[in-house]
Amino acid sequence: MGTAGPAATLWPMPASNLLTRVVREIRRDIKAARERDPAARGVGAVEMLATWPGIQALLAHRVAHVLHEAGVPVLPRAIAYGARTVTGIEIHPAAQIGERLFIDHGTGVVIGETAEIGDDVTLYQGVTLGGTGFQIGKRHPTIEGYVTIGSGAKLLGPITIGHGAKIGANSVVVADVPANATVVGVPGHPVRVDGRRVEGPDADWIHLPDPVADAMRALSARVAELERQLSELTGRPVDDKREAATVHPLRPVQGRNPAGG
Repeated sequence: MGTAGPAATLWPMPASNLLTRVVREIRRDIKAARERDPAARGVGAVEMLATWPGIQALLAHRVAHVLHEAGVPVLPRAIAYGARTVTGIEIHPAAQIGERLFIDHGTGVVIGETAEIGDDVTLYQGVTLGGTGFQIGKRHPTIEGYVTIGSGAKLLGPITIGHGAKIGANSVVVADVPANATVVGVPGHPVRVDGRRVEGPDADWIHLPDPVADAMRALSARVAELERQLSELTGRPVDDKREAATVHPLRPVQGRNPAGG
């Protein structure tokens, strides 16, 4: 006698169990949206379900993922396709998403088949968790808990984004990111954050580190030191009238944290 397949062992799932699981998860998603989206304050759950694309996409994915795990054919992809058409957010039914994910605005967000997202993650519009080739198996990113990913960021391949990391807007990340690091640039460069900041979504995109300016500043200091040593060896004074090298960041940091910090 043959062994039953996944559809026979997991499906049909009792409708009450499916409904309970989805309702529990979507309540947490709505709570996360209220906590992280200032526009959601004072808005009822029904209105958010009806008008928040990120919540709608997550609701559809929660259902599609359960059906996908149960081995149900066609329907999970059909649900994902419908959600993409309505919300502009594409989430593969097989993607593993933890609790309290918040997708702000959401248009253009793509989450691939083998992507894994931990708890309390925040994604902004245009984020891609994609692959880099046609290999079989794990080919999409793993996002650990409390990560914030800025608008337009592209995270490609089977990389791991460490707990509490922050990915700057429009960064292209193709390598692992340490926990509690900030990444900026193309390709993305991780910059360690001194100390451990309070966990939670961080939307301050103004006060990001500038690794290019930091490198140029270090180079300028090194040249000044070499000039001083050369002056001591040759007995020739350094030209004091020559303007000292000053590094000006391409993006001056001014103003307070727009995230309210």
